[in-house]
Amino acid sequence: MWAIARTELKKTIQDKGLWFWTFVLPVVFIVAFVAIFSGDESTSYKEVVTQIIPGYTIMFAFFIMISMVIVFVKDRERGMVSRIASTPISIYQYFFGKWVPFIIIVLIQITVLFGFGVIIYDLPLGDPFALILLSLALAFIVTGWGMAMAVIVKTENMGIALTQILALGGALLGGLWMPVEFMPDIVRTLSQALPQYWALQGYKEIILSDGNVTDVWFHLLFLIFAGIAGMVLALLSYPRFLRQSRS
Repeated sequence: MWAIARTELKKTIQDKGLWFWTFVLPVVFIVAFVAIFSGDESTSYKEVVTQIIPGYTIMFAFFIMISMVIVFVKDRERGMVSRIASTPISIYQYFFGKWVPFIIIVLIQITVLFGFGVIIYDLPLGDPFALILLSLALAFIVTGWGMAMAVIVKTENMGIALTQILALGGALLGGLWMPVEFMPDIVRTLSQALPQYWALQGYKEIILSDGNVTDVWFHLLFLIFAGIAGMVLALLSYPRFLRQSRS
């Protein structure tokens, strides 16, 4: 299990494309959009940075799903999955070994982007304990859904397309690009079914309103249960995934 995790983490770190999607592009977006909207006199600078930095951090966290899809599809097509199935390694050990590197990367991503916000834009962080718990919950839901997506899709291209729809569509409807207060009522209602919405509202509650864990308990539960649903779906879909593996 840990051998799988170490091997996967080493391979993932060497993926230059992952570094671009995870760190470079989010920083570019943050810098560009803070520059654009900080000149708006109707919105305070603090509101701008607390909307944009957490918003784009959440959006780009979902793109880790692309890397997860690629890893799982390659394992399936190369027959790695069927070979592992013939060893004493259980399905849970296999999934755990694959999951650990990606949740580590997402947590590093969140830390780097928020750290960038603190250093460059004086982003307030609020209660550190609540912030850490919410970030863990975000990383859990993103990787949980990534596991489900990676096991269900038939091809890399399908997984990439679905991830883009989920990440960009969720960003639009979940209020990551624009506060939900400015959206039509129907969109505001739909947004509350999305993890992106609850992650962003949780961060804003902590950062803008000095909220603590008791103020974001529902946000945490929503993200955790959504992540568990993804994990369960991945486990239930594994037999089909195994049958598709080339021996």
